[in-house]
Amino acid sequence: MISLKRPRARTAEPAPLTSTGGIGHSTNLVGVPMGFLTDVGFNDQPVPLHIAGVREMNPSLFEMLGQAADLADAGEAFSCYMAALFGIDAEQRVRRADGRSRFRSSFLDLIKGWGFDSNGPEGAVLKGWVESRFGIFPTFHKDAIRRIASPAWTTYVEEKMSSRFHNNAIYVQLDLLFEFCQWALAHFSAAGSTHVTLYRGVNAFDEHQIVQRIDKRHVVMRLNNLTSFSSDRSVADCFGDTILTVRVPVPKILFFNRLLAAHPLKGESEYLVIGGAYRVTASYF
Repeated sequence: MISLKRPRARTAEPAPLTSTGGIGHSTNLVGVPMGFLTDVGFNDQPVPLHIAGVREMNPSLFEMLGQAADLADAGEAFSCYMAALFGIDAEQRVRRADGRSRFRSSFLDLIKGWGFDSNGPEGAVLKGWVESRFGIFPTFHKDAIRRIASPAWTTYVEEKMSSRFHNNAIYVQLDLLFEFCQWALAHFSAAGSTHVTLYRGVNAFDEHQIVQRIDKRHVVMRLNNLTSFSSDRSVADCFGDTILTVRVPVPKILFFNRLLAAHPLKGESEYLVIGGAYRVTASYF
């Protein structure tokens, strides 16, 4: 309830990030109301998600994908398109006057960094992209983010804006990665499916907020705005004593382990999932 009393002069408290408010921006670039996108209702009955303008601005990519015989062919077409558009392969690195190569940020560098540490600078850029496109704030980056303008929030903002990763339209690269992933799921890896069952091992719940306890094993949990899962339950067991089992809607998958022929996340059957409120089953392995 809003107080009508005149407040005393004091330093303003930063806005809380809670399950009922402050979960993100009021708008996003996927055309779905935030209250629905971040709620379990979306996950129960998902609708397709597309980042505004990406497919319209890259018709040649999707023409190439339409000619692919299988996922391997589609992945090769996507990799060639990204190399041509952003010059991210080794042969196309720009040479400076001193003969050294100029670093060009790549979505593959971010995925590699995420694989080492999801709370590193690369992880902050990925979480920042989710915030920018889907409007969802992160709940954790090195520490729990409970308030805007808190030390944890400041660290996240500093790392997500690092110029090291923003010299090659990195958000546009991630836009294309998401749209390609959605295309690949719809045509090959999850054709006709609305959900994929995934697993995550945890030892604590610092990174994710429990919104509602349904019973001893079932909760509604607000996942970090980008979260790793595995399609292999035995792999998830290596990362924690408690296994979280989630039916993830296909439209909230940014990346999965078989999407490309070569990448650093293959060994863990990993999926990168857009966050929000999820129904979660928690159990010991």
